[in-house]
Order: sequence, then structure tokens, then C-alpha cells
Amino acid sequence: MVSMARSIPEVPLARRKAILELEPRAELHEELLRELGFDTALELGEPPSPAPAASGDSLRVVAWNAERCKDPRAAAALLRSTRADVFLLSELDWGMARAAQAHTARELAAELGCGFAFGVEFLELGLGDPRERETHAGLENAVGYHGGAILSPRALLDPRLVRVERSGRWFDGALGERRVGGRIAVLCRLAIGSREVALAAVHLENNADPAERAAQLEALFDAIDAFAPGLPALVGGDVNTHSLGLAELQDRALLKAALDADPARIATPMPHEPLFALSERRGYDWRACNAVGTSTERRKRAPRGTSAREPISDHARGVLALDWFFARGLEVGEPEVIPAVDPASGGALSDHEAIAVTIRCR
Repeated sequence: MVSMARSIPEVPLARRKAILELEPRAELHEELLRELGFDTALELGEPPSPAPAASGDSLRVVAWNAERCKDPRAAAALLRSTRADVFLLSELDWGMARAAQAHTARELAAELGCGFAFGVEFLELGLGDPRERETHAGLENAVGYHGGAILSPRALLDPRLVRVERSGRWFDGALGERRVGGRIAVLCRLAIGSREVALAAVHLENNADPAERAAQLEALFDAIDAFAPGLPALVGGDVNTHSLGLAELQDRALLKAALDADPARIATPMPHEPLFALSERRGYDWRACNAVGTSTERRKRAPRGTSAREPISDHARGVLALDWFFARGLEVGEPEVIPAVDPASGGALSDHEAIAVTIRCR
């Protein structure tokens, strides 16, 4: 978990192109992940004005998968409207053609008057998924980073990056994109009155079995124990609990059979995703800090990774519960799902809604 670097080196375009010409072996992926300089590094930005002194005994926290954050100004308007104290964000681009080459974490932070800690989930070797490659054909990524961040006007204490998996499953392009990296969480401590709480912005793998997602979340819990032993903690983000395994994602007949056997599994994935039971064993509550039974998916389509690229079924459309908070040693309240729309135009900003909760130290 050690993360000493406080900036992230860029990988030149020529090097990215050269990587695409190499045989996509697992061993090579691990070598690249160690060599390219972003494995454990964070990009840090200070708030534009001195951080306000901690006041009160509560924090309002928003977690959101911003789906590339293609419009940072509108995304900032949405986040500002939540009146939250801290933002746990995933799917933020830096130097990607699909997001107009913006450093979206930096731009969001500037718009919101926040400091930030940004970590790289993937170095994108291409323009993105098939639709993005078609839309932006002929362009190049200026930097090619895609990752997650914590933003707050308050001081982010000792931010760290945790890589919860490094399988390299995206490296060979079989999942539709060529990438170097793996799923991450960004950690920090934040003051609540005279106390501190550990916070983690997490993004787990969609193209995985439920047991793999549980292992990734357990790796994060272990990292929090090492990072902030004894402190209360809040984990929030897109944990991709679509309830399905790789077999169902890759076979339409198996997918249909799974949905026929349990039509409610998409909206209520708890029996099919062992990470919920795991979190309870590790002392983390998920029931009180989430609006359980409410969809956090905005677009009515199947999870990424399904072979059909079509809605899973009519009864399951738009009811995916993918985004969650997990709280340990905290009083929690006011869980909410916030529509991810531009406050000015009403247009969708992401395929995920934002989620919010208020926390207090016990």
C-alpha cells in the first residue's frame, strides 16, 4: 500500500503505442505496472484557499461513478448542489480524447474549491470502448489515464492509493479495451470535530465473479486496518454488485436462466454477492447507510461486460444496485440516491446516480 510519490509521471504516446505491439502476456503486464510509474502514485492538489477548520460532529459524503466525467463544469454543479463535505469519485479521465483531454479531477476540484488526491486505475492504450473508438476515431489521448479520487475543501490527511487487484484482465483486449492497471481505492483520513475518520473511494471489477469482488473488498478492508488501525471508516463507490458471474456475463442462455431463476437479483444482489456478508463479518454496516432497494444505475442497459450489450431483461431494466457505502464505527443517517443530471439542462451526466450519507463519530 506504500505510496510515496505525490505526482504521477506521464507515459509518452510513443511508449503507449509500443506497448500495443508487444505480446499481451500476464508477466509483461505486471512488469509494466511496476515500471510505468503510476502503480502506487497519487496526484495531489491543494484547495485554492486554506482548508476550513473542522466544525461540527458530522460529514455529508457523496460517492459517484462519474463515467469519464466528460463535462467537469456540469459535474461540479451537480456535486455542489449536494452540499457535501467530501466526494468519493471513480471513472475520472486525465488526458483522454473522450473527455476533451481534461484532467477531470483537477478541474472538478478547482470548480468546487477543493483539494484532491487522484490515483490511476488504468493507463488506457486506446480511445476506450467500441463506441468511444468510433466517436473519436483519428484522435490520440494526450495522457491516457483513468482513475479515482477524493475531493474535499478540508485537509486530506496522508492520502494513499490501494490497488485491490492487479490481474491484468484488460491487457489483452478481450474485454473490449486495451489497458494497463487494475481496480483501485483512494484512501485518506479526515477530521470530524476532534476525531478522525478513514475514507476510501473504491471501484471494484465488473468483469469478475462475485467471489472476486469480495476478495477485492477484503483487500481494501485489510489496507484500511493497516492505514488507520482503530479509526472509524467509511468506504464508498461503485462496487459493481450486478449479482452475476463471468459464466452468465459471457453466455446469454446462462444469463437468461439466472434471471428467470431469481428475477429480483439485479435490484437485490445481496444473496448473490458475498461481499455483503464479508463486510458484516469485518464490522462494516451497509444496511443503514444506503437507500436499499433503490437503483443506482441511470441508463437502462446491461452491465458492461455482458455479451449482448442489451438490457438484461425488461423486468430488470434500470434497477441495478451497484453503488454502496460500508461504514465501521460510525453513526450514519440520511442515505440518499441523487439523480446524476446537469442541474441546468437536466441532461444525464453518468450511467450511475450519486449516493450520499451523513456520518458522525460515535
